[in-house]
This record gives sequence, C-alpha cells and structure tokens, in this order.
Amino acid sequence: MTPLVFPNFNLYSTPLLVLVSQGLLFGLLLLVRYFNKNRISDLFLALLVIITCYHRTTYTIGFMDWYDTYRNTKINYWLVSLSLAIGPLIYLYIRSVTTSKFRFRTKDWLHFVPVLIYATYRVFIFIYDANQVAFDEKQNGVLMERWAMGPVGTFADAFTMIQQILYLAFSLQLYLIYRNKIKNYFSNTYKLELNWIRNFLYIYSFLYLYAILQQFVNLSVVELNWIEKWWYQFFSALAVIYIGIKGYFTDTTSLENLGFQLKNLSRNNISAYGDTLKSPSHNQKVEIENRKESVSQFMEEKRPYLNPELNLNEMAQQLSMTRGQLSEVINVGFGKNFNDFINTYRIDSVKRMLLEGRHQQLSLVGIAYECGFNSKATFNRVFRKLTHTSPSEFLKNTI
Repeated sequence: MTPLVFPNFNLYSTPLLVLVSQGLLFGLLLLVRYFNKNRISDLFLALLVIITCYHRTTYTIGFMDWYDTYRNTKINYWLVSLSLAIGPLIYLYIRSVTTSKFRFRTKDWLHFVPVLIYATYRVFIFIYDANQVAFDEKQNGVLMERWAMGPVGTFADAFTMIQQILYLAFSLQLYLIYRNKIKNYFSNTYKLELNWIRNFLYIYSFLYLYAILQQFVNLSVVELNWIEKWWYQFFSALAVIYIGIKGYFTDTTSLENLGFQLKNLSRNNISAYGDTLKSPSHNQKVEIENRKESVSQFMEEKRPYLNPELNLNEMAQQLSMTRGQLSEVINVGFGKNFNDFINTYRIDSVKRMLLEGRHQQLSLVGIAYECGFNSKATFNRVFRKLTHTSPSEFLKNTI
C-alpha cells in the first residue's frame, strides 16, 4: 500500500486552499492600509478576514491528508478557535464605519475578555499535556480529550453561539439607526455604502445560521461526516473573499470629521444630532419662519441640490447657519428630513427638464445626474417615492 503523502490536492482541499490564501492576502492588505492610514475600521475588518481564514485551516489541512500522514501531530493545540472574537469585531467594525471620529476606548477591550480567557485556557491545556508522559506518542493529551473535546468544549461552543447572536443583533440595530440617521445629514446616501454594510451583516448572519443548522442536524438528526461538514467551510471561504475584496475597495470614510454620532431616533421633531426637538416657543417659531424664507430663496437661486455630494454641514456653512439651526428649519419648518428635502428639489428639476424636452438629448439617467443624483437606483427609488410613479411612466403619461 502506497503511504499517504501530504499535501494531497483534491476536490475538497484545493478550493479551500485557494480561497483561504486569497482571503489572507486581502486581510494583509487591510492591515497594511491600517498601519499606513491609521484607519481603525481596516484593522477590525482585517482581523475578521484573517480569523475567518484561520478557522478554515483545520478542514483545509485535513482534506490534504495532514492528520492521516502525521498521526501524532500536535497541530490541534495550535489551531485555537477565536470565534469569541468574531462577534465583537463585527460590532466594532459597524460602529467604526457609522460613527465619525470613532476611537477605540479602553473599555472596548472588555469585548475581548472572553476570547482572551479562552486562549489562556488553551495555553494552559497545552502546557499541562506537554509535560505528561508519552505526550509525543499520541495526537491529543489528557486535558485536550477530557476538557477541550469534552464538556468544556461543548460549553464554549454554546457560549460562542449565544454571544454571536447578541453581537449580530446589536450590529443590525446600529445599521438600522445609521440608515435612518444619515437622511438628516446627506442628500445622497448611495455612496455611504449602505448596501455594503447590509451585505456584510447578511453574510455573517447566514454563516451563523448555517452553523446552527449544521450543528442541530449533526446532534439531533444524523451525524454528519467530514465531507458533509465541508460545505460550511466552503461557504465561509467564499464569504471571506467577498468581504476581503469589497471591504478593501469600499470607501467608508464619508463620515470622517462630521461629528456624526448614532443615537436612537423618534419619528417626529428630529434634529440632525439625533436629539428630539422640544416644541418651539413663539419667538422660536418666528425665527424658524425667517430662516425658512432664507433657505427657500437660497434653494431657488443657488440650486445647491445639483451637487450630488451636498451634506448638511456644507449647506449650513453656505447659509451662514449652524448645523443645528439648519436642521431645525428643515425638520420643523419644512417637516422633512434633509435627504427628502433636497431630493424634492431634484425631482422637481427632473420634471422641468422632461417638460422642456431634454429627454430627447439625454437619457433619464443622464437627466438624473444633471439634477444631482449619483446613482440610477437612488433616482428610481426617490422618484417613485415622491411621485408614486416611475420616471418612464411619468414621461409616458405627461409628455
């Protein structure tokens, strides 16, 4: 019988090896950019990508016949699960890209106490087992088999699952608050990469749910073999490629230096700061009306809405108002958030151009860009929201 020789490149090991290698490359690129630009979000994402790739190591080398070739390997001691860091890193990444001037505070280290405790525990297991008689003659020592592969390992897995669902829930809440809050700051939200953040959370949620389902089937229905468990490893490796590439090439710096903080929002009387405004007094109502006239005149004469990158700060400076004053005028005086306020003018501008026959020279998307929109998807969504019809239907019924 021909002895097994490591590495064995086959249908199962090769895809994992290729995908994990590519994922590690983008994880390292994110790390390099973090050190060059000191962008903390890159560090969180780099660690997520690298840890996710690292967790694929067991199955990658397993399908390459490492365990069959090296019967007494001690690699299990070095392949320490860092799953307890995944949830905190997801949460901190979302916080770092949805909060301007984000800083990692000393108390944020508390998020990583569980994974540090677990890593220390695994080091203790190795030290103890390594000092036992005949340790070199077998793959796993006494504590590895009794604790790590026994009840302590089961408890750690259960704790990790509970922790991850909590952090995913907190992260999703941050995303939903962010999605609502930016409408009070920006005239176009497409380039704020809402889709990237959403997809990022969807991917890790899918992996979490798949892992739960696989564990349930394995324990309650039928014991899964290595090949059946391979699919989770494959999906994870695919996911890390998307996250690494998309995360590296997505600009998430839109909120830098804006003083943008995430706070919960109510439906009515919301300032750009996320604070609920008190009912204005009579004098405040007079001031708001005066400023409202100035804003209306400014919008008609200067047409700032044609700038697709317009934000609340910039417009406030142009009007010689504070950000809070302008926010109050738009939220209370006009009864809209900043995004809807600006896009109303853009849609009106689109309508005028269509009535003037500009669609004969420009496409609908071209007209949308001329009027301050920065994407076809945003234009279509906003047009339907404000007119209750699509641009093409409006053109057909009006012209």
